[in-house]
Amino acid sequence: MDEVFPVLAGIVIGLVTYPVRVIWLGIALGAVAGWVSGELAISWVYVLIDTGQVVAASVMTGVLVRVWLRRRARSGAR
Repeated sequence: MDEVFPVLAGIVIGLVTYPVRVIWLGIALGAVAGWVSGELAISWVYVLIDTGQVVAASVMTGVLVRVWLRRRARSGAR
């Protein structure tokens, strides 16, 4: 359940910033995800893990949005 926040944060970043890559926002939300889940009390390594999850989810979402918009534009042109 603790890994839901990083993934959802990444999806939101990907949807909102799909035309522009904002890597620092992913890093910041990865740190927030580690803090929210309480993993920072265990080790700072979890910031890297959560940041990776946020950035990966945002990149994948951005790619999916671009593909969806491209397909929608093609089908509208027909």
